[in-house]
Amino acid sequence: MFILAIDTALDACAAGILDTRSSRLIAHESLAMKRGHAEALMPLIARVMASSGIGFADLDRVAVTTGPGSFTGLRVGLAAARGIGLAAGKPVVGVTTLTAFAAPVVSRDAGHPVISAIDARHDHVYYQVVSSDGGSLVPPRVAPIVEVLEAAQFGAPHIVGNAAGILAARWPADTPPPVQIDTQPAPEIDWLAWLGVAVDPETALARPYYLRAPDAKPQLGAVPHAVVPNEAAAP
Repeated sequence: MFILAIDTALDACAAGILDTRSSRLIAHESLAMKRGHAEALMPLIARVMASSGIGFADLDRVAVTTGPGSFTGLRVGLAAARGIGLAAGKPVVGVTTLTAFAAPVVSRDAGHPVISAIDARHDHVYYQVVSSDGGSLVPPRVAPIVEVLEAAQFGAPHIVGNAAGILAARWPADTPPPVQIDTQPAPEIDWLAWLGVAVDPETALARPYYLRAPDAKPQLGAVPHAVVPNEAAAP
């Protein structure tokens, strides 16, 4: 299978193509950025496709991050993924950013709980906690940092995500410290692609995954709440 993975949820604009037969990315590119995803994404995808040597018709699936993340960035990636999928007649699947952060850690099953954490600002984070084998300990939610620190009850964790350093700096001194802190601006594009292989297109829908309403709201009507995609914890 050839999987095109796209991520614009956080502080990167990234795309890559996974060839499952060789178990490697045959082309990928990632640009660090907080803004400007809309202008950067399609030229980046064009370069990745050209580098891969395959056409859009050769793809088997498109995978895209669905959030939590930047309200604007998410829509850029989702719109591109849906457009490519529609034009090429290929299924498009969604993967949450929290799952993509946790996947490479879970794959190693080092015996420690894994906390995926994304900065939600205002002393809050989006987070989830899974066991070392990917079982859910705390489902995805947005919460004050003081509440997130209660995850210390599960033992010394591996913390990953762009809020990993924030949590580590406030970790309770009377509990076992984190075994590892991976402060990453965005998920690894190869793991997003592998998760795109693992999920079910019927349930892992490519639509925004909100844990709270976005800061910028329409003037009329409520912001619809997205259904949680059903995802595998790791390839």
